[in-house]
Amino acid sequence: MQKTDINYFRLIGILEGISYLILLFVAMPLKYFANMPLFVQIFGMAHGVLFIMFAIMLLIVWFRHRWSLIWVIGALVASLLPFGTFYLDSRLRKEYGPQKITIKTGPNTKI
Repeated sequence: MQKTDINYFRLIGILEGISYLILLFVAMPLKYFANMPLFVQIFGMAHGVLFIMFAIMLLIVWFRHRWSLIWVIGALVASLLPFGTFYLDSRLRKEYGPQKITIKTGPNTKI
C-alpha cells in the first residue's frame, strides 16, 4: 500500500505547525507591542487554510488507514497545541517509517 496520503498529511501538519508558531510568537507580539496587525491577518489566513487542509487530510487518512478514534482525537488535540503537530509527525514517523516528505509533480503523477 502506497502511503503518499500519510506523507501529505505529515507535510500539511508541519506547515500548519510552523504557521501556528509564527502566528503566536511573531505576528501576535507585532500586533500588540508594535501596533502592526497586518501580520496577524496574513499569517492568520494562512494558518486557517492550513488547519482546514489538516482536518480534511486527517479525515482522509482516518478512513483510508482505518485509524482508531484515539489516533484521530490525538491528532486533533496535537493540532491545537503549539509544537503539537511536530510531536504528531514524530509519532507518525515511528508508526509508518521514516519516509521522505516529497511531492512529485508532472504528467504521470497519481494522487
